[in-house]
Amino acid sequence: MSEIILGIESSCDDTSAAVLQGEYLLSNVMASQEVHRKYGGVVPELASRAHQQNILPVVNQAIAEAGITLDDVDAIAYTRGPGLLGSLLVGTSFAKGLAISINKPMVDVNHLQGHILSPFIKQLDKENIHPSFPYLTLLVSGGHTQIVKVNSYMEFEVLGSTIDDAVGEAFDKCAKMMGLGYPGGPVIDKLAKIGDPNKFKFSKPHIAGLDYSFSGIKTSLLYFLRDMLKENENFIEENKADICASFQKHLIDILMDKLIKAVKQTGIRQISIGGGVSANSGLRNAIVSEGEKRGWTTFIPEFKFTTDNAAMIAISGLCKYREGILCSLDAAPISRIEDMK
Repeated sequence: MSEIILGIESSCDDTSAAVLQGEYLLSNVMASQEVHRKYGGVVPELASRAHQQNILPVVNQAIAEAGITLDDVDAIAYTRGPGLLGSLLVGTSFAKGLAISINKPMVDVNHLQGHILSPFIKQLDKENIHPSFPYLTLLVSGGHTQIVKVNSYMEFEVLGSTIDDAVGEAFDKCAKMMGLGYPGGPVIDKLAKIGDPNKFKFSKPHIAGLDYSFSGIKTSLLYFLRDMLKENENFIEENKADICASFQKHLIDILMDKLIKAVKQTGIRQISIGGGVSANSGLRNAIVSEGEKRGWTTFIPEFKFTTDNAAMIAISGLCKYREGILCSLDAAPISRIEDMK
């Protein structure tokens, strides 16, 4: 019988629990936090309190939907970092308490590696196609933007990363400047579908190698809107679809330029994407289009695997569990990616 892994994710503002039997997903339950919307971003203290309220019912539901009992679980995989420290602490403490109570081992998971390995999650009654090693992952979220060469389940090589802001933050800041609400990515994506992506021009960064930068294009948008509003106070309302389409196109072009460069440098033609921004329809279409044109094999995640979910934590935990890499009870959560091993 294949190993059964209980995954727990609490790195930001989504509380999630999932159960895998081998690579096959039995359940994946998530509780999102609407409380942050009115503040225009995630409030860490509110996030940790909501996790405390949600984590027990979410785990109970995941166990019930999987049709198992806690005694059937072979190991508990949880997100150790990176993320919001208060949120991570809730998931870490719960995982430790549960592990002690049912006498099961724990596996600590790097949240980003969970996103990277999500293509290996299998689903019952579905065609399950996953990349072979090595492959490249474009990891795009509100907190991180990286190009990662994946050599094995346990070996990851960061080829390029943002030197300042993440692409997801650029989407959110654009939405905030335009008064579109939070989270900004889905709103911009929706408006971009009916706008002209070539209507407006914004500055693009010139960063060496495979690294990214998104602070400049945010500033470019800020000054552009400031100047246009001086001439027409209704400029944003009258042009919001075109602004969103143009800004999104510039962000996607920045992402794709470096990804194409990485493919040329490495010769690797298997490409996946992961992270919250991988739900963006423009980026998904760009990856597929470039893949067809350049002979790539592309792996686009289902939307339910683009957000912070426990299924990806469970699959990463499964890989470590099979290697015998377990976690001690004194392991503390780690908020910064720089401090992760």
